[in-house]
Amino acid sequence: MRLLKWLGPVLGIYGLYLVGFFVVMRQAPETFAGVVSGLPMPIMMTIPFERLWNVARGGTLNMGDRAPDFTLETYDRQSRVRLADRLAAKPVVLVFGSYT
Repeated sequence: MRLLKWLGPVLGIYGLYLVGFFVVMRQAPETFAGVVSGLPMPIMMTIPFERLWNVARGGTLNMGDRAPDFTLETYDRQSRVRLADRLAAKPVVLVFGSYT
């Protein structure tokens, strides 16, 4: 009986914790990285990270949709490149991944 007395508040606090983390996941990447970089690994292990991430950052694009326009800094940091400018000249292939 004592366990049930504490189970409700503990689950409520955990639910608020997950909602808070979900809200942080929806922020700009810099904000999210700032929060996550300060969390110890045992705390991170209490979060169903992949499921939350897929919902929070999943987006609404489907295969075949036109990519949203964006601007990126060049590798040498001397200028910026805009996707729409490149698409006007020729087709562009976007590859997202890690090569490390």
